[in-house]
Amino acid sequence: MTLVKFKRRPFGNLLTQDFFDLDNFFDTRMWNSDLLDTEFWNGKTVEPALNIKETPDHFEIELAAPGFAKKDFKVTIEDGCLNISAEKKVKSEEKEEDYTRREFNYSAFERSLQLPEIVKEEAVEAKYKDGILSFNILKKEEAKKKPPKVIEVG
Repeated sequence: MTLVKFKRRPFGNLLTQDFFDLDNFFDTRMWNSDLLDTEFWNGKTVEPALNIKETPDHFEIELAAPGFAKKDFKVTIEDGCLNISAEKKVKSEEKEEDYTRREFNYSAFERSLQLPEIVKEEAVEAKYKDGILSFNILKKEEAKKKPPKVIEVG
């Protein structure tokens, strides 16, 4: 059995509460809950999910970033850190005779990973396909695990 930390829902169970008691609804549901601590209210950005797999020869990193294009990403390696950021702005405007409708959307994130000293920073490859940004980071030859040497006893 796995234990999972209980996270109270911001609005509780509305089915068992008197929904129309609006005088107490905002006092008990909004201000006395964890709702104000969530990323939505405090301006923090949500980091995309990340998978890291180590093989004997390299590291494989997958970052889930759907909705972006290749040109939206900025990837750098600086001081042993792999820095990944993306930003996307979408604006649309529709003008008619008696109204104007404007819509916009903004998405951005930043993620940094400290690379171990055993990687070849000059041999990092990145691909973006189907909403997944993938990295292949090769290890230095001296860091690769070598098979044990067999010594014959004479």
